[in-house]
Amino acid sequence: MTVTAEVRLTQYAAGGGCACKIPPGELEQVVSRLLAGSAESSGTVGYPPDGPAAAGLLIGLDHGDDAAVVRISDGRAVVATADFFGPVADDAYTFGRIAATNALSDVYAVGGEPLVALNLLGWPRSLLSPELAAEVLRGGLAAAQQAGCLVAGGHSIDDPEPKYGLAVTGLADPARLLRIEAGEPGLPLSLSKPIGSGVLNNRHKATGQVFGAAVEVMTTLNADASQAALAAGLRCATDVTGFGLLGHLFKLARASGVSAVLDRRAVPLIEGAAEAVRDGYVPGGTRRNLDWVSPHTDPGSASGEELLLLADAQTSGGLLVAGEIPGAPVIGELLPRGPAAIVIR
Repeated sequence: MTVTAEVRLTQYAAGGGCACKIPPGELEQVVSRLLAGSAESSGTVGYPPDGPAAAGLLIGLDHGDDAAVVRISDGRAVVATADFFGPVADDAYTFGRIAATNALSDVYAVGGEPLVALNLLGWPRSLLSPELAAEVLRGGLAAAQQAGCLVAGGHSIDDPEPKYGLAVTGLADPARLLRIEAGEPGLPLSLSKPIGSGVLNNRHKATGQVFGAAVEVMTTLNADASQAALAAGLRCATDVTGFGLLGHLFKLARASGVSAVLDRRAVPLIEGAAEAVRDGYVPGGTRRNLDWVSPHTDPGSASGEELLLLADAQTSGGLLVAGEIPGAPVIGELLPRGPAAIVIR
């Protein structure tokens, strides 16, 4: 049964996907106040370790990792994350699949396996039917089932704009985590998915044209890439989402105390992404990403269009891994810290 043929969900939201994230520089200012506040407040748990309860916090807020990880016993840790956003696809079922896949990615990005998820749904009841909302949830369930993750209820609100995502709990081995600050000089950089979903999603929103290659990328789980990284003994990764490849690489390099060389010609692109940039379908989030990372980047001879693609705000992007994994192109290398966090060649 198709209930979405005459409704374009992207037209009911100001922004969609991870391109609607709060800009990275602004977000870091907000989070820094939390860190400062917790340092002044004895007994506050969850930001810098403070007290016995926080001793089990293996990954927290310090470096902007993709999920929180808490040790619960020898050999076992709980992974917790939440992610939601406005429609990135006009089709409700497809939107649900993409949003759920994106939320599950945070668990894979730290080396965990998703166990159970809760739906997070905002829905404009006076504008969109409950049947459409059910299609969004059905898409989310399909993605979770593909991941072997249970879905057990959730929370919904009446919202002026449609939004959907998941709060996901997973399990991990505390001795085998992927961390954003574990990069070391000499390690190659692998990227498990092509980039360009941000500009293609923006073109989809403007024109209604569907880009099957982008949908395929955004609905592909990062499970295989995560498992391959762990099997290879790798310890450093992050997923590439709303801050773009350059933004997430900058965060990884900064947290690890290294610099990175990025081979722009080795970075894979989703079919149609270069044309979308050339035709001007660049979301505001992509431009804000580039503004944020530019002071820390040596662009070399990269063109303005190339830089926008490298900064493009991805939705449900791949894993950026310090090390080589099967099937993923090597796009650069980590180096000792230099004058620029990222050098583009």
